[in-house]
Amino acid sequence: MISFASRKTRQHAVLSDDFERELTREVLRTELLRVRTLIITGCVMILFLTATYLIDPALVNRVWRGTEGLVHEYILLTGFILFEVWVHRQIRRNLKLDRDLPVIRRYIGALIETSLPTIILILQIRSMGASQALGFVLPLVYFIFVILSTLRLDFWLSTFTGFVAAAELLAVALYYNSASDAGEPLIYFHAVRSTIILICGVLAGAVGARLRRQFAASIAAATARDRVTNLFGQHVSPQVVERLMAEGTSAAGDLRRVAVMFVDFRGFTAGAQSRTPQEVVDRLDGAFAVLVDILDRHGGIVNKFLGDGFLALFGAPLEASDAAHRAASAGREMLTAMDRINAHTSWPLKIGIGIHFGEVVAGNIGSPRRKEYTVIGDTVNFASRLEALNKEFGSQLLISASVREALGDDGDDAVALGEVEVRGYERKVAVFQLG
Repeated sequence: MISFASRKTRQHAVLSDDFERELTREVLRTELLRVRTLIITGCVMILFLTATYLIDPALVNRVWRGTEGLVHEYILLTGFILFEVWVHRQIRRNLKLDRDLPVIRRYIGALIETSLPTIILILQIRSMGASQALGFVLPLVYFIFVILSTLRLDFWLSTFTGFVAAAELLAVALYYNSASDAGEPLIYFHAVRSTIILICGVLAGAVGARLRRQFAASIAAATARDRVTNLFGQHVSPQVVERLMAEGTSAAGDLRRVAVMFVDFRGFTAGAQSRTPQEVVDRLDGAFAVLVDILDRHGGIVNKFLGDGFLALFGAPLEASDAAHRAASAGREMLTAMDRINAHTSWPLKIGIGIHFGEVVAGNIGSPRRKEYTVIGDTVNFASRLEALNKEFGSQLLISASVREALGDDGDDAVALGEVEVRGYERKVAVFQLG
């Protein structure tokens, strides 16, 4: 239980900064959408007022008692739109700076926005009368702000918006003492209506919080995926990344039985001397692209690029019971692919491959600030020595006795080269040639 908790803590430490940054950016993007919608809503209301004035001037006289009240609403709506344009610019600026908006500014903005219908309602009460204005369409406008507060992805901000709308509507209704024809106060009607608005604010907050959790889960998964991709290199196949995400990886060293493959281009340095640097890079990239694609198909990964060669692993970071079979199959296919490439190029390349199968320690190695996934052990060293023996035998694919044993019948085409001396090893070892 302790190790599980510590692992979670380590993962959180790695992911938290990227996670918080991306979550903040996502919240700001939804804020931009909300502000754009409010700007559009304000413009639509201005167009509606204008159309009403042009089509039915008599209605303007009945509702606003002339154009003066209408002008006041024009001024309020224009000021509101300008305010939202300013908010939009501030959010875009913070997005560029990877910085969140201050919390207090969000609440002040919510108060200013939600108070717009209240001010217009007061103007309409003065021109229309309390009963007509409070029963008119304007109290419904509060719901626009409550619904759009969902895009803030903040429960308390949406609840605050609902509270401000409910409190201001109720306060205006009580202050102007709206009454029915019978003269009885409509306090219960206004109280229930304000309560419904408040409930809508709470529900909008709950929906926003739910959306925020879903965004957070998606961002956490994407951040973890990026971490895996960065950890295991650019050439990890999407399939391997998906499995790593599903099964998880250990930060500590694990003892694994893996097939280690070293690949090296023969005579590359000599050929590069007569060519431009760009030609060298293009030739190397083209060959690597083909070989890495073969590795992907056989479930291997490139652990390190070593100039004009690379170290590949089968069985780490993901365990594979048939790691030796995968490595041998990949090696055979690489030889075939290089023959095919060489038939269509003026710079043919030969590769040397050495494969050994055994135990290694696999894990994240490095300093506290910079780590990389790698494997350590004699298996790695011997695979490197094995690949170098290709020069001595004039071969291209050599395997160790452990690989030959693991292949079983699949290795019947292996040619025994006898026991040979390997640099750094006291005893002679059996070597086999494939391909």
